[in-house]
Amino acid sequence: MAYQVLARKWRPQRFEDVIGQRGVTQTLRNAIATDRLAQAFVFAGPRGVGKTTSARILARALNCVNGPTADPCGKCDACREIAEGRDIDVLEIDAATHTQVENVREVIIAGLSIAPVRDRFKVFIIDEVHQLSSSSFNALLKSVEEPPPHVVFIMATTLLGKIPDTILSRSQVFEFRTIGTAAITEQLRIITTAEGITIDEAGLALIARSAEGSMRDAQSALDQVIAFAGESVNPEEVSAVLGLVGRDAVFDVAETVADETAPRVFELAGRFMEAGYDLRSVCRELSRLVRDLLVLKVDPSRITDPEITTDAERERLEALLPRFSREDLLRGFDVLSRAEFEIRSASQPRYHFEVAMLRWMHLRKLVPLTELIDGLEQQPAGVPGAGQPRSPRAKRPVAPEAPAAPVAEVAPEAKSNPVRSPSAPASTRRQPALPRTEASDSRVALPPDKPARSPVPAPEAGAAAAGVDPKAAFLAELKRTKKFFHGTVVAQAQRVEVGEGTVVFIFTEGQRTLAKQVETSRPWLEALATRTMGRKMTVGARKVAGLAPAASSSGEPGPGAATEAHQPTLETAASHEPRSEAEPPLPSEPPPDLDLSLVRPSGPADESARSTKAPDGPADDLLSRAMGDQAVQTMLEVFPAEIKDVEEI
Repeated sequence: MAYQVLARKWRPQRFEDVIGQRGVTQTLRNAIATDRLAQAFVFAGPRGVGKTTSARILARALNCVNGPTADPCGKCDACREIAEGRDIDVLEIDAATHTQVENVREVIIAGLSIAPVRDRFKVFIIDEVHQLSSSSFNALLKSVEEPPPHVVFIMATTLLGKIPDTILSRSQVFEFRTIGTAAITEQLRIITTAEGITIDEAGLALIARSAEGSMRDAQSALDQVIAFAGESVNPEEVSAVLGLVGRDAVFDVAETVADETAPRVFELAGRFMEAGYDLRSVCRELSRLVRDLLVLKVDPSRITDPEITTDAERERLEALLPRFSREDLLRGFDVLSRAEFEIRSASQPRYHFEVAMLRWMHLRKLVPLTELIDGLEQQPAGVPGAGQPRSPRAKRPVAPEAPAAPVAEVAPEAKSNPVRSPSAPASTRRQPALPRTEASDSRVALPPDKPARSPVPAPEAGAAAAGVDPKAAFLAELKRTKKFFHGTVVAQAQRVEVGEGTVVFIFTEGQRTLAKQVETSRPWLEALATRTMGRKMTVGARKVAGLAPAASSSGEPGPGAATEAHQPTLETAASHEPRSEAEPPLPSEPPPDLDLSLVRPSGPADESARSTKAPDGPADDLLSRAMGDQAVQTMLEVFPAEIKDVEEI
């Protein structure tokens, strides 16, 4: 007997033998068992997944001598002849060669009224039915809708969208899916064992991946490899015959990128070109590896999934996994996808491949914006390299708990003689909001022997129980969670008064819009104050005439005091706290050599100062100044607008 290829020799003969299509096969078995069989079926799906095979099994199940049965015997004349394709009552028609309407009328329609010669049903299996012409579909329409009781139509197609809806609505449509790599590998292992072929797991995996979900393609590729290598096959021979890129070579490229050894990129590219690999295939296999790594980053429990890796590759994959972050893998996938597209039309594919690998290495050096911000915030003032971003692979630094150095020293005799700026009258000049502390309205000065700042206790524990000033803790937590609201509303308040169960924001008559914002935000402000202070709190806003800030219930100037530094009442407000050092006059702008953003309070008592300084960053500072301007407040009164918390944007 002539040699029979593996795809024909190992064609399934029962529904149980069809791999990867349990939904289809189980439905057909139940329909036969319960006698609920339709008159027309449409089997749609990719090539080589079992459409025509299932159609033949269904024909055997209907015409078996023991049938109709879901388990045909495979021994009777009907079963054997249908399997061999020579049954007179089962017609397999290729729609590509019977496209014209005359062929449909002659071969199909003319024979509908003729009873089966021997079998129970006359079955028409129309393969690639989407290639029929529109006239052929129209001629077939009535026959599909109401065929004789002894006729069953089974139509197979790879392009379901090209079949008219009129045909689909009169048929039961079954969609076949691509077969998983693990299922194909297992079936190939069964075939090679039965055929006496020696091939390792890596070789089977290569063949299964090359099939891309088609069992027939996998069996054909296995036939080709056996013809080349004989009864003993290794992965290198599989790659050579099928033109595939071995996983070892793909791992080499990924490890080169992880090591950031740029010269080796050119060496690997030369090796691929010498071996005759298609660089698009290399990019495609690299994308597959990146995807597998990304899956394991998201779900480490899938390390044993055969769809991800085999036993032979698992050790190398586990070693490579911690060397890439999730961001590295996402950027790499984007680079590889772009490179595969560019190589397709490139005159020099090697150049594009090399540049893509170097670009991937470069992108790994990028530092997330959050890490840059954290690194800048944790740089102490006066340290060389302050303000410079830290290394992308360095561990996040921890700020040392050291005493804060004084920013400026002032003469003691200046304490009792504050001097106003002569550039403008005090009643008309408005100053931008500046960072300030409890002890000073103009310049921060911390003694060298001040102890290191202790962390603020968690708000959930209650500020009072932790020994922290409730007002300071509330304002600090408000700035931390709602920085935009703090900079645009709270920082413009004249003062904040905290009483027994109440928090009141004091505004001027010209700040009615800001007071309205407080009232609008009252629910979450009260919730925050209650959580922070450890007792039920109510929040409100009050408008007062004039611009002079008054001392709060705790004896502290309010957040807006810094914006009215030239008011005469500033001296009165400042007199509530004893000062060891005199204060210099407040300049119109901060001196260029003083970085107020690096000045930090050194104790829990200074948390309110930290929470009431101007917002960090140029944008927030400009917005804070604009919201404190009288002209802006007047415009908001004319054109009412509600300020939303857009911190996350």
